[in-house]
Amino acid sequence: MPAITATAPGKAILFGEHAVVYGQPAIAVPVTQVKARAIVSPQPDRPRGWVGVQAPDIGLEKTLLDLPEDDPLSRVIGGVLEVTAIPQPPACTIRITSTIPIAAGLGSGAAISVAIIRAFSEFLGRPLHDEQVSNLTFEVEKLHHGTPSGIDNTVITYETPIYFAKTSTDAGNQFVILKVARPFTLVIGDSGVSSPTALTVGDVRQAWLENSEFFEELFVRTGDLVKHARQALEKGDIQVLGQLMDENQALLEKMGVSSAELDRLIQAARQAGAYGAKLSGGGRGGNMIALVPDSAAGEVAEALFTAGATSTLVTIIRS
Repeated sequence: MPAITATAPGKAILFGEHAVVYGQPAIAVPVTQVKARAIVSPQPDRPRGWVGVQAPDIGLEKTLLDLPEDDPLSRVIGGVLEVTAIPQPPACTIRITSTIPIAAGLGSGAAISVAIIRAFSEFLGRPLHDEQVSNLTFEVEKLHHGTPSGIDNTVITYETPIYFAKTSTDAGNQFVILKVARPFTLVIGDSGVSSPTALTVGDVRQAWLENSEFFEELFVRTGDLVKHARQALEKGDIQVLGQLMDENQALLEKMGVSSAELDRLIQAARQAGAYGAKLSGGGRGGNMIALVPDSAAGEVAEALFTAGATSTLVTIIRS
């Protein structure tokens, strides 16, 4: 039996983070320049049911039985066994690597889950279809984020720009695959500050509970902005898209999820010629994104480094 490999991309939220948890739409895109990879290799000398787990990026090498039940890797591997109805799989080792920064808003946790699910289910001879992959990843995302929106697992599973809306049921989330009329370029800058999404999501929730009227207004305004952004994407109006990014950033600042480091990078990108810029993901650290003219990508990336970015990457978004 040969080894099976699967990969999954990172993701960036263009519009609507945080508000999407409260029923408003959001737009997200895959970031294919960074990936999570899972390799499942048979271990014929081991007894059936033995599963080794290796994650060299974090210094992990254990068996599935040694992992806590609430560990995300344990949960995703166990979820595949449950869905495929194979409680005793052929002995194997699952090796996970990733070039996606952790706690940076690029969907590292969801990408790792998607890669494992695809590789492991294929190894078992029961490859799961996209909806199953996305739903299982969503269940694991609850361990990472507490109350996830569902957007990360969706955009990473389908690897295409999406317009997403959370519904009242976990399985009922709705999304539309977006047709991008005109490819556009993003420069992504890492603030170098680790910021787990679960913490910022929890803080926004607490603030919403304490001042629901104020935050509901911010969420509704964000939802309206996302709808306009969808129209701009489908028309190929990139400059309007940039203006809307700036407006979304202003709303995120009012939600209290920006930071001095992100603000500095966003301002640097705008001064270097970006059409617009904003944080992407949970905020308070992690990454920001800048929508730029193709010819200005290098200049904007250099300006981000000067302003303190620890790394940058350039990605082109298309349908």
